[in-house]
Amino acid sequence: MQYIIQPVVAKPERSTAGAWLPRWSEVEPVAVDHFLPESSPHRPQTRVRLAYDAQGLHGQFQIEDRFVRCVRMDYGSEVWKDSCVECFVAPKPDHGYFNFEFNCGGAFLVNHILDPTRTAEGFKDFVRIPEAVAQGVRVRSSLPPVSEPEITEAVTWALEFFIPFTLLERYVGHLGEVGGQTWRGNFFKCAEENSQPHWAAWAPVDEFNFHRPHCFGELRFA
Repeated sequence: MQYIIQPVVAKPERSTAGAWLPRWSEVEPVAVDHFLPESSPHRPQTRVRLAYDAQGLHGQFQIEDRFVRCVRMDYGSEVWKDSCVECFVAPKPDHGYFNFEFNCGGAFLVNHILDPTRTAEGFKDFVRIPEAVAQGVRVRSSLPPVSEPEITEAVTWALEFFIPFTLLERYVGHLGEVGGQTWRGNFFKCAEENSQPHWAAWAPVDEFNFHRPHCFGELRFA
């Protein structure tokens, strides 16, 4: 699996949150459509787009969904149990990866994971990124912060995010000019605590676990 991330060349759009964004209609998407067999019959159509500039990585998820539920509002909370989208990125070999997980209301978490072996505390070797450090991440969702009770009818929602390179560099060192680099990563769509739980990946995973870095695809910066 390979995705080519284009630099932001076209004049960007300004979101209602005040962040500069690419013209997403000009950015090619990829599908997050490898559903794990543990999923319910619900198969939300999910597309993700990435672009970059000198400051960081821009992303957009678009989801044609149903059975949407979201109750968590705090940074670092269990957002993967809500209707959720995720972007995992590994900028350098042998330097671990970052799991950016966003629920449909815009709450998120991020860790730097060096050894994803599961333990009672989460993982064998990882760092919970402090909220003060994660404040540089910008998130905007088309849905409100809370969706409760569950939205059972069809709904299309979008979530945009920006990840500053400076956040990643605190943990993996200087990145340099990213144009021409190849990172590794994966994208996911999930919902655990709703009436139709499901788990889907862009690059297929080989067990019921998204934290499988050997399954990541290539993210090439044009």
